[in-house]
Amino acid sequence: MIRSFYLPVNVGEYGMIWIQFIILIAMILIGSRMKGIGLGVMGMLGMLVFVLGFGMRPAEPPLDVMLIILAIVTTAATLQAAGGLDYLVGVAEKIIRSNPSRIVFIAPFTVFFLCLFAGTSHVVYSLLPIIAEVSAKKRIRPERPLSISVVAAHLALTGSPMSAATAALATILAYNGATIHIMMVCIPACLLGVLAGCFTAIKMGKELEADPVFLEKMKDAEFSSWINSGIQQTKRDLKPGAKKSVLVFGAAILFVVVFGAFPALLPNLGEGKENFAVKADGTLKMAAIIVLVTLSASAVMMGITKTKSAEVMKATLFTAMAAAVVSVFGVVWMSATFMAHNETAIKSAMGSIINLYPWTFAIAVFMMGILMFSQAATTRAMMPLGLTLGLSHGALIGVFPAVNSDFVLPGYPTLLAAINVDRTGSTQIGKYIFNHSFIRPGMVAISVAVATSFLLGSFFL
Repeated sequence: MIRSFYLPVNVGEYGMIWIQFIILIAMILIGSRMKGIGLGVMGMLGMLVFVLGFGMRPAEPPLDVMLIILAIVTTAATLQAAGGLDYLVGVAEKIIRSNPSRIVFIAPFTVFFLCLFAGTSHVVYSLLPIIAEVSAKKRIRPERPLSISVVAAHLALTGSPMSAATAALATILAYNGATIHIMMVCIPACLLGVLAGCFTAIKMGKELEADPVFLEKMKDAEFSSWINSGIQQTKRDLKPGAKKSVLVFGAAILFVVVFGAFPALLPNLGEGKENFAVKADGTLKMAAIIVLVTLSASAVMMGITKTKSAEVMKATLFTAMAAAVVSVFGVVWMSATFMAHNETAIKSAMGSIINLYPWTFAIAVFMMGILMFSQAATTRAMMPLGLTLGLSHGALIGVFPAVNSDFVLPGYPTLLAAINVDRTGSTQIGKYIFNHSFIRPGMVAISVAVATSFLLGSFFL
């Protein structure tokens, strides 16, 4: 029997686990409603309850993922401050505007590759108004390209070598070539998922000319004048070093991929005590490589583009990093502590069915992703559990796209941004919360991506 300072009543071992699980879920739900650092601080409150109330031994805090997020987002923020993101968004805008009649397919794939390169879904904010404008002026329901474009921005992170989620999974798998295997499996799987999502979105909702909300808006002279005006390219004043910063950022991605695929290129630092950066046999860990390469790239970008550190710290991506780090710290540490404390019971309850049907673990990952609103946090919380339950590396990579379930509850910033930029009112949250514009293309895209990654994982690994 597990005894507690606050709960001395004998409720039985499994009864106590359920009480702890309810506390875990309650903290995550309350934190997700608080937004920002809410997940982190509520996770830390849960940790306090677990340690003082249930006598749990704290697990190792997710320092590796926190440092990876710090390094990657700082580098992306430097790219933003140097004007590189503006340059990339300008290129993406030209692609989207080049063939407006096929925007339901062109926009999501353009968004996917931009976010795949940048390693963050937040760059989609600059493209959403363009997607909404082009589709509306072509009389294509904006809900269609906007919904699947937001989903594509999320899916791009499960496979991007510059995303914290991919780096976290590579660190957890901890074998040579993990990063390249994740990319080989998840990038094509997620691309196929995006394609499936495009097909399911292409006829979603009423045509604008038959939509009563749109017809009512057309009675407004200002709205009617805007929608009947021509489609024009946005004028962007790029900073002098914008293109150079993109080249440096691209070189950083190349180095991460090459070092991940060919670890023999790295020096062996001699046997010794294992730490964050080095294994006991003297080989560098992937987390250390990512941190060293990305922050070095940030330094090079600042040097050659003359970008001041103050400009980097003012970048929106840099300020978003603080919330991400705090959230991962609190909620992942709480989840890891709960799982480590109840490891035997969890293995007993879930081990047999997951070993027989590995794909069922994707459901658990998907459900946790809904609550955590973070691919990196979900990865760090759930993938070690998968290893504990005996899942193979191929199976874990196969379920990886399931961490992108943050679209299910319509509170994630990218979803809200898409709703706000759609002046036609077609992109919306339904009466019953879950029946919103993103649910259908999102569920289809994630399902196809997971199924495909499972198939590719069994082939490559």
